Amino acid sequence: QVQLVESGGGLVQAGGSLRLSCAASGRTFSTAAMGWFRQGPGKEREFVSGIGWRSGTIYAAESVKGRFTISRDNAKNTVYLQMNSLKPEDSAVYYCAAGPKGLSRATTAYDFWGQGTQVTVSL
Repeated sequence: QVQLVESGGGLVQAGGSLRLSCAASGRTFSTAAMGWFRQGPGKEREFVSGIGWRSGTIYAAESVKGRFTISRDNAKNTVYLQMNSLKPEDSAVYYCAAGPKGLSRATTAYDFWGQGTQVTVSL
């Protein structure tokens, strides 16, 4: 079992930055792939970025490449999402997820989910 708690969301102006954190508890964190997803109003949940358990493999959605950076600190059981150059279309609830089966862009590959943190980007 892995419990995930996101933090760091908020309201920011376009062009600004936020850093999301996801604190995990549970023995499997250090060997689980971790992903960030987001869901805007009336939209399906979509993949943002993911990182393998050794941090050697990283996936990112095309829409965030060059702006968002995922990282993890296994000693602190925490995964981060640094978001720069934010745009209004980045507004969504952001979720972190743990995937013991391995790194994937699919929501179905992740067994454990946090409650989400709201990110709102204003013009």
